[in-house]
Amino acid sequence: MGSLSVWHWLIFLAVALLLFGGSGKISSIMGDVAKGIKSFKKGMAEDEETAKKEEPPKALEGGPAKAEQQAAAASAEANKAGWGSKA
Repeated sequence: MGSLSVWHWLIFLAVALLLFGGSGKISSIMGDVAKGIKSFKKGMAEDEETAKKEEPPKALEGGPAKAEQQAAAASAEANKAGWGSKA
């Protein structure tokens, strides 16, 4: 079982001839598969190029200080409405 016999090689050659040789439908299908793989790789490469060209997201104006002010204002409104803690 360690080495391939003559029958293994004959079967392998027959399959290879069916897939890649001749003018049958199988060889045209294999050509279409190869074209599909090429177009897929090309599309992936284009996606990577566009991802590199895009700008990184911009920071919000005001930064953390503005967010803290908004949180404090919301807390003050909650306290006015009676939703805050009674400590």
